Amino acid sequence: MSIERVIISGGGTGGHIFPAIAIANRIKKEYPKVDILFIGAEGKMEMKKVPEAGYKIEGLWISGLQRRLTVKNLTLPFKLLSSLMKARSIIKKFNPDVVIGVGGYASAPTLRIASMLKIPTIVQEQNSFPGKTNKILSKTVTKVCVAYENLERFFPAEKIELTGNPVRKKVVEIDGLREKGFEFFGLHSNQKTILVVGGSLGAKTLNESFVNRLKELQDKNVQLIWQCGSYQFEEMKALTAELDMNGIVLTQFINEMELAYAAADVIISRAGAIAISELCIIGKPTILVPSPNVAEDHQTKNAMALVKDEAAVLVKDNEAREKLVPRVLELLEDDTEQKKLSENILKKAIANADERIVNVVKSIVS
Repeated sequence: MSIERVIISGGGTGGHIFPAIAIANRIKKEYPKVDILFIGAEGKMEMKKVPEAGYKIEGLWISGLQRRLTVKNLTLPFKLLSSLMKARSIIKKFNPDVVIGVGGYASAPTLRIASMLKIPTIVQEQNSFPGKTNKILSKTVTKVCVAYENLERFFPAEKIELTGNPVRKKVVEIDGLREKGFEFFGLHSNQKTILVVGGSLGAKTLNESFVNRLKELQDKNVQLIWQCGSYQFEEMKALTAELDMNGIVLTQFINEMELAYAAADVIISRAGAIAISELCIIGKPTILVPSPNVAEDHQTKNAMALVKDEAAVLVKDNEAREKLVPRVLELLEDDTEQKKLSENILKKAIANADERIVNVVKSIVS
C-alpha cells in the first residue's frame, strides 16, 4: 500500500504549524514520492512558514469568531461559505488519500468537506482540553490523534489514538550539549542557570517578573538565559542598559534552543501544548506560567495535566511578578524537588509522535 497524495490543514500559530510540518516531514521520509499540499488561512503565519519548509500551500478566506461585537463577525458567514466552496474545489482537484487537520481556522472547513466526500480524515488535537471545533469535527472524522490521556469525555473513545505531539527533533536532542551551551551563551558551567522562554513574541508577565529582580539572581550566583520575545525586546534592553548584566543573557529570540535547554538547570515557560511536549522529552525541572489570554484557558489545563502528577510547578500569571523569582530560587536550592520533577515529567514524554501519527494514517488509508 502506498500513500501518494496528502492534504494537511490548519495553522494560525507555531503551535499548530510546527506539528503539521513535522507530520509532513515524517510522511515524506516514509514515502519519498508523496505529494503533500497544505491548506491554511490567508494572512496567517502558515502562508509564510510552510513554503519556507518546502511545501505548497493554498489559502482559505477564513477567520475566527471575535468575542466582542465587531464588524468582522458580520463577514463570518460569507467567509465560511467561501472557505467550504474553495476547500471542496481544492480537495476534488487534488484527490488526496487522506486529510489531516492540526487545528486552526482552516482545518474546520477542510476536514468537514473531506469527511463529506468520504476521504479518510484525522484530527490531531494538541491540548489536554480540546477546543469546540475539534469536538464537533470528531463526530465525522475517521480518527483523533491526542497528546493526553483521558479525553474520552470529549471524543468518541473508539476513534482516539494516543500519539503525543510532534516536536522539532533538533530542539529536543540535547545529550552532550551542556558544555557547548554554556560556551555559546558565554556563561559559567559551574553556576546554576535558569532559562526563561515565553514564545517567539514573548510573554509580558515573564519579562516583568524578572526585569527588576536581576540583582537577586546575581547575589545568589544564578545565571539567566532570557528570551524576552520581539514585542518587548527594545523595552527590556532599555530597562537593563545601566545594569551590570554579568551572567544574564537577554535575547529577542533563541534559534539554538537545544543549547539553551542543555545549559538550563530549571526552565520557566508558558504552557502551550507543543512547548510542554518538548519539555517532557527534555526532562528538566520546569515551572509553568500559563497564559491567561488563550481560548478556553487551554494553557492552564495543559499545565494542570503535569502539575497534578508532580511533573511541573505552576505559578499563576497574576501572581508571577511577586512569586516567580522566589519560587525558582527555592527550587534551585532543593535538589530533591528537582529530581522528583525531572523524573515525573520524563514519564510523560512521547518522543516518536510523528511516527505514531503516520502509523494511524497508514491504518486508515489501507
